[in-house]
Amino acid sequence: MRTLIQNGTLVRSQGIEQADILVENGFIKRVAPKITEQADNVIEAGGKLIFAGFIDTHTHFDLDLGVTVTADNFATGTRAAILGGTTTVLDFATQDHGMTMQDALDLWHRKAEGSSCNYGFHMAISEWDGERAAEVENMVAQGVTSFKMYMVYDAMRLNDGEIYAALKHMNALNCISGVHCENYDVLNERIHELNSIGMRSPLGHPLSRPNAVEAEAVARLMRIGELADAPVWVVHLSTHEGLEEARRARARGQEVYLETCPQYLVLDDSRYGEPDAEKFIMSPPLRKPEDEDALLSAMSSGEIDVIGTDHCSFTMSQKALGEGEFSKTPNGGAGVQNRAQLVYTYAVRTGRITLQQMAALLSENAARMFGMYPHRGVLQEGSEADITIYDPAGESTISYKTNAHHCDNSPYEGMKVYGSVSDVLLGGRHVVRDGQLVKEGKGRFVFRKASGRYRA
Repeated sequence: MRTLIQNGTLVRSQGIEQADILVENGFIKRVAPKITEQADNVIEAGGKLIFAGFIDTHTHFDLDLGVTVTADNFATGTRAAILGGTTTVLDFATQDHGMTMQDALDLWHRKAEGSSCNYGFHMAISEWDGERAAEVENMVAQGVTSFKMYMVYDAMRLNDGEIYAALKHMNALNCISGVHCENYDVLNERIHELNSIGMRSPLGHPLSRPNAVEAEAVARLMRIGELADAPVWVVHLSTHEGLEEARRARARGQEVYLETCPQYLVLDDSRYGEPDAEKFIMSPPLRKPEDEDALLSAMSSGEIDVIGTDHCSFTMSQKALGEGEFSKTPNGGAGVQNRAQLVYTYAVRTGRITLQQMAALLSENAARMFGMYPHRGVLQEGSEADITIYDPAGESTISYKTNAHHCDNSPYEGMKVYGSVSDVLLGGRHVVRDGQLVKEGKGRFVFRKASGRYRA
C-alpha cells in the first residue's frame, strides 16, 4: 500500500521545506520535491503543515483513584488523541502498593487493547526496595525505559532517600526518571489551615499549593539528582520559581529535562472563581499570568523539552464527589485532543515559538527523550509513517460537545483556536481523513529503547 502526501509544507526542528512524502508498507520511503511515483492513496496537502506524528508524554487513561476511575479509558482517550494529531501516548502503568511492576505492566497492556493511537508506558512506582529494584531490568527488556515517582499522595509517595536510591539505580540501567514535585507535608498543612478558616471552595486550591510548594520540591529534586549523579525529569512544570531551580541545576552541569502542559500556558488561577471551578482543580494548580509568560519564554529559548497534557479527565458528577471541598475533589482535566491547536494558536501564532520549535516540543524531543528516535518523531526516509497534517486555515471554538473524550467538560471550553488536524497516518494507515476518524483501534504498543539523553 502506497500513500503520497503532496504539495505540503514539511515542518521539522531543523527547518521548513516544500516537499512530498511517499509512504510504503508503513514507512516513509521518500521525502523529496515533486514525487511522481504512482500511489494507491493521494493526499493533497497544499497550504497545510506536515509534522511527524505528535507524541503526548503524559496521559492518565483508566486510572483508578479508589473513590472513582477517570472518565476516559484507552478506547475513548486514544480516539480523542488521534483526532488531535497525537499518534503516540505515553501513559503511566501504576504499580500500587503490594503489586509488582510486572503485574502493573500486564494490567496496563490489557487496558490499552484496542487503542486508536500507539501507546507506551512509563512505570509509576509506589514502593522502592530491593525487590522493586530487581524488577527494573525486566521492565527495560519489555520496552519500558522511563519511570515516575511522586513526592505527593499517600498511596504513591516515596521519601527522599527512596527517590535518591531509585535515581541511582535507574541511571545505572540507562533509564530516565520523572518526579511529581510538590512539598506534600507543607501543602497538607496549608489545606488544614485553610479548612480551619472555612476556605473549602475551589478558591482554596491554588492557595494550598502556591508556587513555593512546587519550587521547593524542584530544588530538592535537583539536589537529590546531583547527589545521585543521575538525570532528572520534572513532570508538568507550572511555575517561574520551579523553572529557576531547574536553571540553577543546569548551570551546575546537571542533566535536567522539563515538561510542561498547555493548561499552564493558557489558563490562570482566576478560573477558580468561576461557577464550574471544580473542573480546573488539578495538580499542580493553574498559576498566574507571569508564570505562563515565563514558561512560554522558556519554550522559545529551548529550555522546555516537551509538552504533555496530563490528561486525567473526570465528569462534573465525579468532580462533585468532593462535595464542594477542593481538597476532596478528584484532581485532573481533559486536554489530549486540543494540545496542538492550543500550542499553534497561543504560542506559534503569537510569535512566542516557531513552527520548528512546535515540531520539537510536540514530537521530536519526546522521541529522543523516551527512546523512540529515529523510528518516530521525525519525517525522514526509513522512519515509521506516523504523520500529522495540520490545516492552519479557519478558526473554531473548543467544546467538550465536539471533542471525542468521554467527559462532559473541558478546561478549555469556549477558547478560540486557529487551524485543526485534517489527516493522520498511523503506521502508514490513513486513520483520520478530513478531520474524521475513519479507522479505529489501529494503535499498537511502542517498544522503547534507552533515552537519547540529548542534554547529557
